[in-house]
Amino acid sequence: MKPRQIIGMTDIIDLPDLGLFDVQAKIDTGAFTSSLHCKKIKKVRTGTRTKLSFWVIDKTGEPARKFYSDDFSQRMIRNSFGVSEMRYVIKTRIVLFGRTIKTEFTLADRERLKNPILLGRKLLRNRFIVDVSQTNLSYQLKNSREVVEVVKS
Repeated sequence: MKPRQIIGMTDIIDLPDLGLFDVQAKIDTGAFTSSLHCKKIKKVRTGTRTKLSFWVIDKTGEPARKFYSDDFSQRMIRNSFGVSEMRYVIKTRIVLFGRTIKTEFTLADRERLKNPILLGRKLLRNRFIVDVSQTNLSYQLKNSREVVEVVKS
């Protein structure tokens, strides 16, 4: 088994498949599945296929963008208040500490919450150890690598 990376209470992450970069995320060991802030989530027919349509809001001042996914499912998820609700789940890639990991995200309206992304235990398990006294460790590593690359150029 690979050694586990220390991750802080929050981090700034990339979701390259969605064109989202430097988005604030909260690390939440109480959540099983990761969650992404979206609105207007619905199934749409395109020819003979059904896709999931959703608008991603990243809270960085960028306008909302519409995305489609044909790799989705629906499942019952218990929210932070303990109430079960049916949510759509997509698979997409996340970049943390220079590693690209394909993982699942539930799509939820996180408008009233501070962070548009929540990273849950399913993503964290066997990869990370959470140190709540730390923040943005992956982002700091990303920026230090970018500085080294500029200096080398």
